[in-house]
Amino acid sequence: PHAAPLCRTSLLLYEPSFGNSIATMQYTAAAFALLVASVSGFAGVRRSVPTAVAESVKHVTTKSAEIFAEAKEIMPGGVSSPVRAFKSVGGDPVVFDSVKGAYAYDVDGNKYVDYVGTWGPAICGHGNEEVKAELVKQLDKGTSFGAPCALENVLAKKVIEAVPSVEMVRFTNSGTEACMGMIRLVRAFTGKEKVIKFDGCYHGHADSFLVKAGSGVATLGLPDSPGTPAGATKDTLVATYNDLDSVKELMKEGDIAAIILEPVVGNSGFIKPTQEFLQGLRDLCDGQETLLVFDEVMTGFRIAYGGAQEYFGVTPDVTTMGKVIGGGLPVGAYGGRKDIMETVAPAGPMYQAGTLSGNPLAMTAGIKTMEILQREGSYEKLDKLTDKLINGILDAAKEAGHAVCGGHISGMFGFFFTEGPVTCFADAAKSDTEKFAKWHRMMLERGFYLAPSQYEAGFMSLAHTEEDVDATIAAAKEVFAEI
Repeated sequence: PHAAPLCRTSLLLYEPSFGNSIATMQYTAAAFALLVASVSGFAGVRRSVPTAVAESVKHVTTKSAEIFAEAKEIMPGGVSSPVRAFKSVGGDPVVFDSVKGAYAYDVDGNKYVDYVGTWGPAICGHGNEEVKAELVKQLDKGTSFGAPCALENVLAKKVIEAVPSVEMVRFTNSGTEACMGMIRLVRAFTGKEKVIKFDGCYHGHADSFLVKAGSGVATLGLPDSPGTPAGATKDTLVATYNDLDSVKELMKEGDIAAIILEPVVGNSGFIKPTQEFLQGLRDLCDGQETLLVFDEVMTGFRIAYGGAQEYFGVTPDVTTMGKVIGGGLPVGAYGGRKDIMETVAPAGPMYQAGTLSGNPLAMTAGIKTMEILQREGSYEKLDKLTDKLINGILDAAKEAGHAVCGGHISGMFGFFFTEGPVTCFADAAKSDTEKFAKWHRMMLERGFYLAPSQYEAGFMSLAHTEEDVDATIAAAKEVFAEI
């Protein structure tokens, strides 16, 4: 369990910010003893120090615990978004102090290789210097105009150029807000009220979508959210992901405004669609004047520059976006065919607005992030590192005798503590969440920050390295052998 202690010691000598100060001093003193022993030939010292050194390091989170205890008194559950509370993995969350590149640092001084990446936006790595430089320039000009801004045009044109379905786009402040505008739009354009979503797919916390919504709802075990009026969900029908027959059954009356889905599920864990399923949905919609909507808040610019619709070659009518297109700042967008989007005010009668929509900071960060992603080799690097990571974790689980399955597309990945395969939320729900929780905590204690829920995807960034992935796999092997 204490593999390569000398390497760990050397790392801490060069990065004294890792861990709490007492542990760092213990490592530094021990490392010095090792150095002296190796020079002077005292083999006995060399043999005795590594075990003691490895056992002396503890994952101390005293400050995090204090801050979170206070937070619970002044914010519901102590957080601003439910999954951050670690309810499904046990223990208290660590409280971040700073992030940079592929790493996060908590208030106790612990360093983590971060595979959450602020839930997807940090595709270029945290605090990317090029993005920061552009933001600093914009700060001198102002943070919010509440008026037309030329930067909106620049980002809009980049989105339209990249995403096959988008001929016109409306910016919002979050993925949830984008989906709220989208569902009103598809109903206004078609004159129909019923929509089909899929069990385990999450489209934000608007009333119409909180039906078998996966993500934080699944994490907390809430069947549907209290406070949601029956009238708000009566026209939301639920089908089974990757099951065309379940969709056909709901479409018999021909009164469906739209089929809405995550083209790759990330809010029930990572679940791939079959090519036949996506193409089948396209064909069904074409046959009934029903709109096909891809919620690409998570997959957009993540699994391919043009999103899942580029990757799979299936073009929806409307697309929602967020996360990556804001480069780490709050943003959302929905777009689609021009004739559909011209229904949106002020071009048309369907009203939607936002004080901070299209604000210059989010536009600036999004523009530079997209420029970086367009560079040669970006998606190849994401794919190579993620492939190595997920297969390393799966191999480690298998070697230790654990039932774990998973996969990835480019820099988005996930795994389930079940034999699999997992093709829908019902399959995902068979996972051993108690074992996952234990594994998650033990990985956290070793310096690896993964999504604190079995029902969330993970994310790679361009800032991650082969060394980060190798260290993660080594830790996973260690933990799988112990649980």
